[in-house]
Amino acid sequence: MSLATAFTELSGVEHPIALAPMGGSAGGALAGAVSRGGGLGMLGSGDGDPEWLAREVTLLDEARAGRPWGIGFLTWAVTGERVAQALELGPSAVMLSFGDPGPCAQLVRDAGALLMLQVTDLEEARRAVDLGADVIVAQGTEAGGHGAVRGRSTLPFVPAVVDLADPTPVLAAGGIADGRGVAAALALGAAGALLGTRFQATAESLVDPDTAAALVAASGQDTERSRVLDLARGSSWPAGYAARTLGHPFLDVWRGREDELADAAGDVRREYEEAVARGRIPALPQWAGEGVDLIGDLPSAAALVPALAAQAERTLERALGRAAGGGHPDTPEHPPATNHPDTPEHPPIANHPDTPRRHPATDT
Repeated sequence: MSLATAFTELSGVEHPIALAPMGGSAGGALAGAVSRGGGLGMLGSGDGDPEWLAREVTLLDEARAGRPWGIGFLTWAVTGERVAQALELGPSAVMLSFGDPGPCAQLVRDAGALLMLQVTDLEEARRAVDLGADVIVAQGTEAGGHGAVRGRSTLPFVPAVVDLADPTPVLAAGGIADGRGVAAALALGAAGALLGTRFQATAESLVDPDTAAALVAASGQDTERSRVLDLARGSSWPAGYAARTLGHPFLDVWRGREDELADAAGDVRREYEEAVARGRIPALPQWAGEGVDLIGDLPSAAALVPALAAQAERTLERALGRAAGGGHPDTPEHPPATNHPDTPEHPPIANHPDTPRRHPATDT
């Protein structure tokens, strides 16, 4: 079985897997390793700082083995000038997330890079289609890090975006941390998956070692979605977005008291900075999605990508085998069910001759 999809054909990657362009995690080494492994490595550039990009692109070029790569920006934070500067570095794709992508979308298209737009509701998905997105990323609320306060869960949201955006390829994002999640994304009609938390817990990630260890030890039930940490640290994130993180002392103090926290923002920010300086809390919140239960090691991202793809293939093969009446080779055979002697026979259901078959791994 091949996992070739509209996304792999469009982007030129081997596997339908992309790295979420996470600020503080997705630097050149990680993006390069994902690309080398056959996925689409994406730098998490945030506001497009030119010095940071120049340094990380050098590392990426050393690691990516000439394979496609991209850059991700926070739409609310980046300027058109910085996007134009970044495009001069020659990325294969640019992803715009969180905010109105209109002012920068045409810059990306004019440069010949793939325009990837992340959406959190159907209104944003319609806007992405209207702007001519080459790829749409449908982010569910299970995702780690930031997402819309009034977002949608991945499972129902992805197929809704797939239907709305057809024939534009869609990547599923949010709570996907192993190959079974990639397979599920394909079964929902997506052309691939964008993973964040799983790639944070890799050898090449920029995260602090303590954060990487915390991700390996954590459960999805340990994660929480809130605006508290953005308010406490004086972040500029707009009010329409919350962040999913692991537990944190400031969450325990201010949970449910966001209005009070906003009023006391200056004092609380000083407390936060003092706690960071004393080593009581990490400098950055520990972003983590609900799929963190599925993370148990810190592999190289270059090896992780094909391992995810292989698990996705096995998952789809097993599902198709069961649907056809077969079993997975590692699963004990079950005798076929027989009709009760008093129950009338039912003829098998045949496919209509004019109805094409759809392959869940390749058709979107």
